Amino acid sequence: MPEIKRQVKLITKQRPIAEPSPMEGFPMRSWSIEIFLLDEQGQEVAANVFEKATYNLHPSFDKNKQVFKKPPFRIEEKGWGEFEMTIVLSTLHKGGEHTLEHDLNFQSERYEAKHTVTFRNPKPDLVALLAESGPAGDTNGVRGKGDATKKKGRRDKNVDMEKLADGLQRLNEDDLLQVVTMVHDNKSNETYTKNDVENGEFHVDLYTLPDSLVKMLWEFTAQRTDL
Repeated sequence: MPEIKRQVKLITKQRPIAEPSPMEGFPMRSWSIEIFLLDEQGQEVAANVFEKATYNLHPSFDKNKQVFKKPPFRIEEKGWGEFEMTIVLSTLHKGGEHTLEHDLNFQSERYEAKHTVTFRNPKPDLVALLAESGPAGDTNGVRGKGDATKKKGRRDKNVDMEKLADGLQRLNEDDLLQVVTMVHDNKSNETYTKNDVENGEFHVDLYTLPDSLVKMLWEFTAQRTDL
């Protein structure tokens, strides 16, 4: 899996406050920013793929670099002026850093800004976290990535999940229809699936399947292709 994309939403709120301003004509204001991920339906979910958020504010602030380590990474400050800042999001599991440019302005009491963030070559632990906010799979078949702790916990050591994912994608159309039926009939509440009718694709995270279903898929695929 080369990359996974997610949308990050920044929510800014601001209001005037009853404090003297050092700049005549520019009242003091209290402002805050919170950071969320968006799921497939565009709903806000916790940005738990990030280890911390670093806000680089205007140099005039006494604390012009502030770090927050818990979603929603809320910063709350006050001042009289608008300015542009950068926000550096540090990803968990050595997933790299993402720098967002954000315009702090006082045109509205509340406004939102969306940014697309790309996670390149994420490790299995990070993929598992990303799966909570949307598909971490690819096209036509099964994604062979998931929670590394689940992978280690598999009882059947004869199943190679990467080979299974590859084998499933090499099945013919009739066999794939059987696979979809098997998954639907034997999945658990933890199983992640997505049926993309428009593109004729079915996605499933192998590492969220029950052990018995994984073994069933392995035996089915091994009979039809070289694993």
